Amino acid sequence: MMSDAHRKQHAPAPQAVQRMRRAWLVLALGIAGMTLATGARGQDSSPGRYQPKLTTQVPPMRVEVIDGVRVRDIETGRVYRLFGIDACAPAQTAMLDRQSWPCGTVAIAWLVNATLNKWLTCAPIGEQAGEQVARCATASHPDLSAVMLKEGLAVAAPAADGDPAIRAYSAAEEQARKAFRGLWSSAFQMPWDWRGEHGDRGTSANSGQAAR
Repeated sequence: MMSDAHRKQHAPAPQAVQRMRRAWLVLALGIAGMTLATGARGQDSSPGRYQPKLTTQVPPMRVEVIDGVRVRDIETGRVYRLFGIDACAPAQTAMLDRQSWPCGTVAIAWLVNATLNKWLTCAPIGEQAGEQVARCATASHPDLSAVMLKEGLAVAAPAADGDPAIRAYSAAEEQARKAFRGLWSSAFQMPWDWRGEHGDRGTSANSGQAAR
């Protein structure tokens, strides 16, 4: 049976173990890098091969809120628009019975609270008017668009020609509508119709026309 002293004599020094671990790590990373590079070259060189354009997620960022559906990266200045939804314009109002309330301001306030002092990640889907259309999330809200729809703070945006409706978004809006939550408790004009009459930066308050 090997004595403790004999074990200690043959045990490698801590410095040697660390060097060995670093060497194995460098080797593993090198092999992985070569494998990826080889795979990429193989894909590029294959004639007639389809390669889907994958969505790239941008690094976590801090943002400032522009309106109920747009935020700006405070470092790069890049603007991101939440995908699949629209919200009341900043000057727009809704009408609950005979009481007017600022649905645009409420949407902005919610988005500020959801993103203030929090890291936001966005996965761009496309670009529109120089802005990145993206699905965005925080640690508390895995999909800001879906949450705003569920809370009645936004409505599902009309799908572009040929684009299918997002089932999860439609379901979230329907849930808010049946519960008379947020906008669905009131009379209001669809945001795109309101902007068509007043412009994106219109200051004239909406009287709260009936929705849909």
